Parts: sequence; structure tokens; C-alpha cells
Amino acid sequence: MPVLLRSTNDLPPPDEYEYWAVIGDVPAALDTERRVPGLADLLEQAFDAAASDWWELGRRLSSEPTAGFAHTPACAANLSDLGLMLAWARLAAVWAKNAPVILLVTDDPWVFRHLSCLDGIVAGSAPDLWRSELKLFIRGYAARSRAALRFGRYAWKLRAMRRIAQPRRTAMLVYGHPNSTPEGHDGYFGTLMSELPDIVRVLHVDCLPGRATELARDGRTFSLHAWGNPLAAVQLIRAYWRPAGKWRSHADGWLIQRAARLEAGTATGAAIGWQQACQRKWLELCRPAKVTWPWENHSWERSFVRSCRQAGVTTIGYQHSVVGRQMLNYAPQSNPDGLASVPDRVLCSGSATADQLVEWGIPAEQLSIGGARRVAEETAPGFAEDAPVFMPLPFDKRVSAEMIAAAKSVPGKTFLIRNHPMTPYAFRETDTVRGTDQPLSRQSMLSAVVFAASTVGLESLIAGLPTFRFRPQSCMALDILPAGLTIGVVDADTLGCALKNARPGTELRRDSFFAEVDADMWRKFLETESSDGK
Repeated sequence: MPVLLRSTNDLPPPDEYEYWAVIGDVPAALDTERRVPGLADLLEQAFDAAASDWWELGRRLSSEPTAGFAHTPACAANLSDLGLMLAWARLAAVWAKNAPVILLVTDDPWVFRHLSCLDGIVAGSAPDLWRSELKLFIRGYAARSRAALRFGRYAWKLRAMRRIAQPRRTAMLVYGHPNSTPEGHDGYFGTLMSELPDIVRVLHVDCLPGRATELARDGRTFSLHAWGNPLAAVQLIRAYWRPAGKWRSHADGWLIQRAARLEAGTATGAAIGWQQACQRKWLELCRPAKVTWPWENHSWERSFVRSCRQAGVTTIGYQHSVVGRQMLNYAPQSNPDGLASVPDRVLCSGSATADQLVEWGIPAEQLSIGGARRVAEETAPGFAEDAPVFMPLPFDKRVSAEMIAAAKSVPGKTFLIRNHPMTPYAFRETDTVRGTDQPLSRQSMLSAVVFAASTVGLESLIAGLPTFRFRPQSCMALDILPAGLTIGVVDADTLGCALKNARPGTELRRDSFFAEVDADMWRKFLETESSDGK
């Protein structure tokens, strides 16, 4: 049976279809009872099936000159939704062959045009394309212009930090995490600066000057902005991803164009380009002996590894969080040069994540279990049926909005909402849905934990608490859990019932996921001859 493809301004009468699905915001005119059953699960399965397609596209796209300014070629599924759009296309193709008549609604002009080319799709009038392209072009140009001025100003303001840097030192390159302190604690590496007094902390350009100045009070921390050229920053206006013209005729050409336009409609390329320029100049002038950083295989990191190799700098990536099956950016499959842009050594938090990296093709001899520096072992909360539900919000604000709306719809339960430290989400508190600044370990008693794309879910599972992975209906939240873990999955419709029947589970072995820190191993890989007295 055909799939009826329509925009929200061109909906057919309800008697012409049996079920509906929407890519984007749901029109009020649609009957919620007729949503495709189990859509979130179907979409997640389609995403998993499309992973190899995205990797191959990423590998080919990444070989082009401007791909390093974007997240899509690196298959960063938390920053690009190309994989999700590939999944929608797979679902539409299946529905067109095997399902009753389904209405598929989208106002996205690129997605609409891509889907309309599939067999069995009966398309209505396509949404205007030129308005969307013009809007993104203007917005992107303005965003990159502002970023260029801002970064040039930061470089001038922080230029004196160059004096802090010393050549041939081991460096720790980190984001400006809110838990980092000028007293030596780091939000990613914990107490490493105290353990290795000769190590310096280099701040990624995402860290604002005020925060960088605060952390630099220790005399061992400085910002990469200091190595930027204020005059050259104007070139960032042109720093955005422009896929080659040949992709227009590719089977996924509309989706690739869409991904490129969306990224070019922001300052993403300017930020990545500035990071790359600053890190190259720092490597050239300071020649650190070794560098470690929270490795995630993003575009700027691949460029960084290549620059380090050219400069003779040893690279030690720290796999600082979890690596679930949908965190495709960690896999070298999308690297155009394969393992050549993977760090010399990757220190993993635990064996479970190391196993996933091996499965994706990183040699076991290139990995070591260094232990969890970011996630400390702390006392877990106890369980009580009448206690609150802990709900840590993810990086994606769309998912956060759905989670809070779902929490407010559950009667008889109190929810404690903890914001993501890097992307806080503002929401209106109620008597039963309240904010908390305390992490999981600081909660005394809980009845359950509901999470999406957050390491907190794994911590809760390890502690044996009733734990549920929230699956949104408007978008997709990545499953970040290591392979082999069984967990309840809920959405807005099933959350209340699941919490009513929540019971504690069996505690898991913590060291498989967050192993004890091996201080000797870290010292072995990070100390230089000058620092160890040789």
C-alpha cells in the first residue's frame, strides 16, 4: 500500500489513511490515537540498520576539503541528524511495500524531496525550498561573522597566556567543564593535575575568557584562544562545510544537502575552524611532548591527531564516558584515513567500552584500561517505593522538553530534575516536578531513575536501582549503554505504568564500566623524561 507524503498545509481527509507519522512537530489536526504503533522503537531499529550507510557516507564526505568544519561527516549522532533521516527513509520504504496506508507528514523541504523519490510514495505539493535555504544562508553568514569578531577579541584579550606555556611538557586538552577548579581538579580528568605536577591544562576554545582566566589562577592552565590570530579570524566567515557538487546526484543527495545547509546555518564551522587554527599554532610553537584529552573522534580531534603526528607529539585519548552502539562517531569507519587519525593510545574507563571499540575496528593493543577519572565511585541512593524519581536531563533540549512533559503527566509521583551541566534547560517547576542541583550519589532514597543519553543511567543500573531509558517521540535519544545490558524502555505514554511497577534489580560489576583508576598506567603513558627524573 502507498505512503501518502504531505506537508502540514496539505493534509488529506482522515478516511484516506489508517495511521500517521510525523517528522517534526505534530499538527493539532491529527488524532493521536492513530499514530503508527511503536514508532519510536521502529525508528531506533531503522537507525541501527542505517549505521553502516552513514559510516560509508561519512568516510567519503570526510575526504573533501571543507568536511572538517562539520559534525555530519564524523557521524556525530548527538550533533547531526543525518542518521535519523536515513532511518526515516528506510521506514518509509518498508511502509510503502508492506503496511496499510500511512500518512507521513513533514514540512522539511529536503526530506520531503528525498522521500518523494522513493517507490510507493504518493507525494503532495513539496514545501518551498528557497525560503529555507535563504534563511539558513543569512543566519549562517551572520552567525559566523559574529563568531569571527568574538574569537578575534578573545585571542587579543588572552594573548598574555602564551607566557604560561612551556615547550616539551605533557598537556591535558579539555573543555571548560563547570566542575573544573583552579585548585587542580578537572571535570574530565579528576585529580590528574595533582598526581602529575608537570602537566599543564589547555582549554578548548569553547571555554569563555572569564572562565579561562579563573582557571588560569593555578599558573598551569591556559586557553587555546591565546594562539589565535585576531586578524586571521575574519577568514572564519568562510569556514563551513560545502559538499562537492557530485553529491547532488547521489541517492541520498537531498539529505546530504540538508545536513550541509543546517550546519552552515550556524557558527559550527567557525568554531571548529578556530579550534583547529589555534591548536595547530600551539603545537607549532610549544611542541608538547604528549597530549591527552577526552577523546570522542570528532572532526576537530581527527585534525588534531594528524597535526600531532606531523609534529612528533604523542597522543593519548581518554575514553571518558560510555560508548553505546549508537555513538557512531567513536568508530574509525568514517575516518577517511582510518586509524591514522585515531590517537596513539586510548585509555578506556572500563572493559565494556574497550570491547565496543575493538568491535568497531580499533586494535586491542592500542587500548588500555586506565580507569574512570570522570565518574568517581560514591555511595548510591537507597530504594523506597514512595521516594522521588530522579530524572537527569540529556544534552539535547528537545528530549529534555519531552521528559519534563512526561513527568508532569504522571500522577502520584514526585520527580527531581537535574539539568545537564553543559546545556541547562529552563522549565517551570510544580509541586511534583522540581529541580535539584545534587547528583545521583547525593540523593538519599529514590524510587526510580529515568534517563536519556546520560551516563547517570548506567550509574543507576550498576547500583541496582529501578532504571528506565526514556525514548522520545519527536526525535531520537541515543542509546549510550554498553552492549549486553537489559533495561526497561519507556515513553510518555508508558512512563506512569512502568514507575508503578518499578522494583530494584541486581547490582552490576562496576569495574566493567568504571574501573578503578590505574595511577601507575597514567603515569607511564603521560610522564616525560624531564618529569620522571631521567
